[in-house]
Amino acid sequence: MTVDARAAARRPLHLAVGGALVVATALIPSAESVAADQTSEVTIPYTCQFPSGAEKADVTIKAVLPVSAGTGEVIRPADVSVEVSLERSALLRFTALEATTLSAVAELTVRNSVGEHAADASWQQLEAPAVDLPAEGEGEGEEQGDGEGDGQGAGGVVLTATGDVPTVAFGSPGRATITPAGLGLTLASFTQDGTPTSPPELAVTCEPADDEERPLARITVRDSTGPTAPSPSDPAPGEGASEPPAKPARPAPGLDPDAHRKIDDLTEARLEALDDEDPGSCPIEIPPEWVMTTAETYAAGYANAVKLDGAAALGPAFMKVVLNKRYINDSCASTVDVTSEVEFEYEGKRQLPPTKATFLSYGFMPTTATMVLEQVGPPAVVQTHTVTNTPTYPEESTVTAQLSMRLYDVKVNGVPLDVGPDCRTERPFEQVLKGYGQSYPPAGYLVAYGGNLTGYAHIPPFQGCGVGEDLDPLFTSGISSVGKKADNYTKMTQAPLCVATNPEGPDCPPKVPKPER
Repeated sequence: MTVDARAAARRPLHLAVGGALVVATALIPSAESVAADQTSEVTIPYTCQFPSGAEKADVTIKAVLPVSAGTGEVIRPADVSVEVSLERSALLRFTALEATTLSAVAELTVRNSVGEHAADASWQQLEAPAVDLPAEGEGEGEEQGDGEGDGQGAGGVVLTATGDVPTVAFGSPGRATITPAGLGLTLASFTQDGTPTSPPELAVTCEPADDEERPLARITVRDSTGPTAPSPSDPAPGEGASEPPAKPARPAPGLDPDAHRKIDDLTEARLEALDDEDPGSCPIEIPPEWVMTTAETYAAGYANAVKLDGAAALGPAFMKVVLNKRYINDSCASTVDVTSEVEFEYEGKRQLPPTKATFLSYGFMPTTATMVLEQVGPPAVVQTHTVTNTPTYPEESTVTAQLSMRLYDVKVNGVPLDVGPDCRTERPFEQVLKGYGQSYPPAGYLVAYGGNLTGYAHIPPFQGCGVGEDLDPLFTSGISSVGKKADNYTKMTQAPLCVATNPEGPDCPPKVPKPER
């Protein structure tokens, strides 16, 4: 298997569905590993490009991985280590700088494959502590030792890098493989007194020295969508069978598997053509026909204002969602930006359900009204920004809707007040709600899985209120914001999405959430 030396610097493609990551490989380091019952190890000869020329290096990769897993089940490699054995000739540059110790940060590309599907993951930020460099003449003429215990072979060094690495979830049953590919090393050297040398670091790219495939592990992937027969590698009942594997993670709603393949191919083609001097070519806008899908959900919550005596219940609002209207993957910035759209619907109208609201006009007179929030203009926009080079995949979602507030069935101190058919805010106002979450482990707000969104809005003055008398000042003074300040607080709780691509999923039909105050 020939691997481009630049592969070590590449990051895997990160797929998001309106904030829910549905990646084949995703950064999810965790101390909680799934049932892992094999220690896998492989040694691969690499060729590393040093300024002085190509150098050989034997690299041993170790990890604890399960023998089998179900489709969609999250696999967390544990106890990962990458041992890099550098020969003495590769160290001459550092000894010439009067370095006495050498440390490293490693980034290993691994290919996760099952059947015809494959995706690369980047095992990055693996750190190797400093080891002593051999003194001049030390180890010359001796056979290479194993270096056990001191990080140093005869005449060379062994750097052992460890750290948390990406998980993988295979979507298709079959025999899966995890195979090391390109390797990147950032070598840092220090003098006797602990100060960095000048220059302090050296970036080195390595690739396997031959085309032989040497998988780190082979994992039997069972079909977890229905009854399955035991795989050939599973022990029969009564023959030392271990505890059943952990329950597979709930499958994320999302893309057709063919879309993953298309996007992978497009990303790879872009990276092949990437000019190191033009990082602006990294962002890739995915064709919407590959990733766009529809979904439905409900949201419910409360809205209050500094002038309201309490809070007005909102919803449950039925929402029709179009996911991934725009989808941009930026491998250089390690971000994914997704734009989706939402339409509210109630009895065939673009609005939230009517709700009763109570406020104190002029500070003492209780006034009740039926309030309707009507959606105006274009669909509401959901923008999700995900950072993909951190273990948790933090993301921020912003929902922006243009609304108009209409009032009817008004009573003042219990007495009906005729406000007419068109008592409403004089212009639409913008409601902006934000949610923050992380994908691994899932926490906070994620568009696909729901959660809490909060924000403020500026309610404009009212107009058209009153029959025979102008009641606009009554509602403007009792409800509208002070000046232009957005002081009306809203908190909405969204239920998980029922996605069209997964109509039999656990979130279909869409559920009504319990609002939180």
